[in-house]
Amino acid sequence: MTLSIFTDKARQPNPNDLVAPLGKTYALWKQIRQFILEKYPRGVEEWTYPGKTYGWNFRIKDKRRAIAYMLPREGYFKVAFVFGQKATDQVLASTVGPKIKQELLQARVYAEGRGIRIDVRDERIVPDIQQLVEIKLAN
Repeated sequence: MTLSIFTDKARQPNPNDLVAPLGKTYALWKQIRQFILEKYPRGVEEWTYPGKTYGWNFRIKDKRRAIAYMLPREGYFKVAFVFGQKATDQVLASTVGPKIKQELLQARVYAEGRGIRIDVRDERIVPDIQQLVEIKLAN
């Protein structure tokens, strides 16, 4: 498991802290963040520190749930989602890539649904992530 690049609990990251570590993927971080906020303008952004094992991560949520998590890594980041059964069915019926569908099917089912994490290393994955955001917001 790769950990967050931000592990100091005493120092919450800010957007400028992302630029150098994310490198060329920083523009994709901003693009995905902006897409979520355009689709859900009332989204609340927050950094959370679930523990030393994971370090700091960023999420955008509505009043009751996380829409998406963005997990900074060295040179890239991950976008994570949790989908309930209805949303899972919609993802499986969508045009997102087969790798994402397979990962979703193989994910352990929890009370809140199935969780997946998608590496963002270049722009090719962005359309799939945008489609996943739209499915998440519709459910």
